[in-house]
Amino acid sequence: MMAGEAATVAAVNHEADAAADRLGTLFDTHHQRLYRLARRLSRSADEARDLVQDTFLRAARAPRSVPPGASAEEAWLVRVLVNLCRDRWRQTANRERLRLRQGYGGQVDRAAAPWAVESTNPEDALVARSVVWAALATLDPRRRAVLVMHELEGSPVEVIARTLGVTAVTVRWHLSKGRRQLAAAIRGEGSKP
Repeated sequence: MMAGEAATVAAVNHEADAAADRLGTLFDTHHQRLYRLARRLSRSADEARDLVQDTFLRAARAPRSVPPGASAEEAWLVRVLVNLCRDRWRQTANRERLRLRQGYGGQVDRAAAPWAVESTNPEDALVARSVVWAALATLDPRRRAVLVMHELEGSPVEVIARTLGVTAVTVRWHLSKGRRQLAAAIRGEGSKP
């Protein structure tokens, strides 16, 4: 091996090591926040772990696309996670439509909601979680993500806007429309855009 080739190999190895170190740091810094968000956006802990894993796989495939700085990194990772959720929701909706078109029917188990509803009666809490889960499932993915981040995680509008790469006005609009749609769905009035 010639000196030039050895230097090139050393540079490539150093770059790969630096990318691996950065990915490890990203994971250590952000995985808990991402898991909490994924858990609230998904039906099960396994699905949430898969979403977080897929998010970090995207970061590993394109380490240079992750911007520097803790808040910018988090915003990028959250956008990737929300987009992955949206893709899964669309796939699930398409499969459900196909199944209904083919006459299979069947209901998806929505009782495994990712948050707790407080009640002295466990049966009432289960029914409430089921109703809320079903109502949230009627919202479009971005609106659902905005509602979950604001109502369940307590994130301020400005933080959600920065994280999702939209304006605060857009977040407020999604919150307003989403709350009305959620209330209508819970009352059984169906989804109103």
